Amino acid sequence: MPKWFLSSATAALLCLAAPAFADPVAVTSERIEAFRAGSAERVFGRLEFLGGLVMKSPDAKFGGWSSIRLRPDQTHFVGVIDNGDWITGALQRDAAGRLAGIADVDVTPMLSKSGKPDARKEKMDAESLAFRPGEVLVSFERFHRVDVYPDPGFQTSPPKRTLSKLIPDARLKANKSLETVVVAPRDGPLAGSPVIVAEESLNAAGDNYAAVLEGPRKGIFYVRRHASFDISDGTFLPGGDLVLLERSFSLLQGVAIRLRLIRAEDINPDATVDGEELMTADMSHRIDNMEGVDAFRAADGTTHLILVSDNNNSFLQSNIMLEFRLGD
Repeated sequence: MPKWFLSSATAALLCLAAPAFADPVAVTSERIEAFRAGSAERVFGRLEFLGGLVMKSPDAKFGGWSSIRLRPDQTHFVGVIDNGDWITGALQRDAAGRLAGIADVDVTPMLSKSGKPDARKEKMDAESLAFRPGEVLVSFERFHRVDVYPDPGFQTSPPKRTLSKLIPDARLKANKSLETVVVAPRDGPLAGSPVIVAEESLNAAGDNYAAVLEGPRKGIFYVRRHASFDISDGTFLPGGDLVLLERSFSLLQGVAIRLRLIRAEDINPDATVDGEELMTADMSHRIDNMEGVDAFRAADGTTHLILVSDNNNSFLQSNIMLEFRLGD
């Protein structure tokens, strides 16, 4: 984790101090023991499957989960729901360290610049978030922007300001735009800059628009698009490289996902970056509409990835959380 994050103790206190109007949400979880149905296989590409959850709630607010970021204690999390809500809570683990459930779940409406919630989907379609000291950055599509909320206080405050996203609105599709916002490690080549990546807003070569918003490498760049995969989120690894989560959907083949590793040194203005495929998975695996990914360094020094799905508030889909260990 970047060394400028809040201490684990401070972060835990902030997460536990929920605002007075937070709505507690009861969530039950069923464990996912096998990533590939009927198989004891644990290694998929460069990732080792560590466990997962299917999460359910009678509360209609629990759904549409678009992104997740863990606090430095690697237990408490903050996420966004794509109808304009925050979701906060804590991971639960068993004695062996495997995912066992989530607890202390609260869903609260995001406040617009007016200081009030805005129920209009086109205005509050939150897709991703990222932490940096004293702030939570949130990317929105449809009404394309990156808003900056105070941290602590994001649940009870309007955005403090909006970042320049560099990419012109005319280049961004209404429902396929700022799906990813991440903040690079300060000690890496991107020097702590926010980075945005579009879902499927393409240049003339058919590649995705992206941008480094600040710092020494500020500027627009592009991410090579392969087949029908669209980018749904991203995370910087502790070492500084960028992992992108991608998904595809077709009526014939259903849902598929892919994780791709982009080297930080390749991200430069006007560059088109590609990367190593870490894993692909299809409907023979326990996946759904995977929309969020985060990374952290575990106590044993290895890097773990946490993925969450957006069930589109449909009884035909599931809220899933998956955990993997990144191999060498």
